[in-house]
Amino acid sequence: MNNTRWYKDAIIYQIYPRSFKDSDNDGFGDIKGIIEKLDYLKNLGINCVWLSPVYRSPNRDNGYDISDYCAIQEMFGTMDDFKLMLSEMHKRGIRLIMDLVMNHTSDQHPWFQSALNDINSPYRDYYIFRKGKGKKAPTNWTGFFGQNSWEYTSKTDSYYLHLFTKEQPDLNWDNPKVREEFVNIIKFWCDMGVDGFRCDVINLISKDQRFLDGKNKIFLVGKKYYINGPHLHEYLHQINKEALSDYDSMTVGETVFSSIDDILKMTGEDREELSMVFNFDHTSVDNFFGVKWFMRRFSLRRWKKILGHYQQGLQNNGWNSLFYENHDQRRSVGRFGTDGSKQYREISAKMLATSVYFLKGTPFIYEGQELGMTNTDITKLEDIQDVETHDIYKTAKKLHMPKGYLKKTIANGTRDNARTPMQWDDSEYAGFSKVKPWLKVNDNKLYINAQIAISDPDSIYHYYQRLIKLRKSEPLVKDGIYIDLKKKDRHIYAYLRKGQGESLLVIANYSKKEVKVKLKELSKPYKILLNNYSNFNPLLFKPYQSVVLKIKE
Repeated sequence: MNNTRWYKDAIIYQIYPRSFKDSDNDGFGDIKGIIEKLDYLKNLGINCVWLSPVYRSPNRDNGYDISDYCAIQEMFGTMDDFKLMLSEMHKRGIRLIMDLVMNHTSDQHPWFQSALNDINSPYRDYYIFRKGKGKKAPTNWTGFFGQNSWEYTSKTDSYYLHLFTKEQPDLNWDNPKVREEFVNIIKFWCDMGVDGFRCDVINLISKDQRFLDGKNKIFLVGKKYYINGPHLHEYLHQINKEALSDYDSMTVGETVFSSIDDILKMTGEDREELSMVFNFDHTSVDNFFGVKWFMRRFSLRRWKKILGHYQQGLQNNGWNSLFYENHDQRRSVGRFGTDGSKQYREISAKMLATSVYFLKGTPFIYEGQELGMTNTDITKLEDIQDVETHDIYKTAKKLHMPKGYLKKTIANGTRDNARTPMQWDDSEYAGFSKVKPWLKVNDNKLYINAQIAISDPDSIYHYYQRLIKLRKSEPLVKDGIYIDLKKKDRHIYAYLRKGQGESLLVIANYSKKEVKVKLKELSKPYKILLNNYSNFNPLLFKPYQSVVLKIKE
């Protein structure tokens, strides 16, 4: 089938289903709740939804531990509910991409249960089982939640690999039957009408099966042997050719710790692997080593350098994803140079959206981002639901990290920050549910909610509406060349999206102070297309002011 590459014109909204809208008042969001809010998404300007997992799962990691890839988790509804949601989305011109976890399954998946209990099971080689080295694990590898990555099972006197929780055993992609299973799973959903997939930690599927010890001793020990492994491109190409090429679909891969060369290999249009990837270099700008638990001060220079590196590196081949929030990242308000105070929360959130979403690539908006939702106000560890946070806390305690550092780091890093229920109105449970939700609603629902935002023409929500409409109407956003105009400036991010005879000029002040701006481009005739203030002085930018100007060359 001809691939129209429709994703280059998409505005994608991520829904974390258990936190979006609860229709049956059991405290968890569900598919019928999503259906209720489809007009909200359409009015915002969304034309594609990324849906986090709704497959059958014991929910050790909120659905990223799948026990049946072709069934819907009961708490979310039924397969008929899913089909109705898909139909209602398509009626509104909204496509759907599902979250697909191919690196690991739940330990409750029938494949793993069979493999675990019978060394002669036909599913034994679906997973990575190895004998230990005496009383030690097969390797010294550690996983993404800070844990040892091997779990011993006495039944067969062996270990199995898990790069996440022990309830998420890694699959053995060197087994062709595993790859065949996923070809069939993808076809199952695409035949139903699903438009593509977000591929969870997809660059972990190929491991170096020599199983050598890692030399790095701080974090992710052995990562060189399980990130971007020896057969990654072969397997991605196979999935593309045998499953995805039959449909006008798209894929976006979550690809941790990948270089620009890695990404070009995965997304080059002649490669037939992935449509685009999520790269996390820019969201690691406020931490060390790409590890969110090792925090450092935000630097606009680093931010611009990273964004520019990928804009220029993928300018002629490949495609960027544009995002700064998702279900694994803490909220952007008060992060990335923005200000979380009441005075500047809205204006700085608008500034950040302007400076990122006029880059080349496909915008991804995380639920509540368009309202300026903030981090959770949960303060007690026992109230945090996130399994990663609890595993990291245990590891940090073993390393005797100071209690004060631990408290601050856990509060900043927990994934629950992005998972609090969507704030629809100012009622007791924010219009998400009529009963106590699975995770505490933020108290600031009283002034941060969709009902207030929709009624206020100057809200972040309406700013996003205007931004999305402008992106769709300006071909330069998709095709213009990227030119960074102020690489060394500590406060101003200014760049061109240059085309034939005209350009878009984007200027953003990442400071709470007024900043003087000198740009030769401002001496040319221009038209203001977007401004997060009511007035504009081209020589003096107000705190967190951002503009998009069209310039005639």
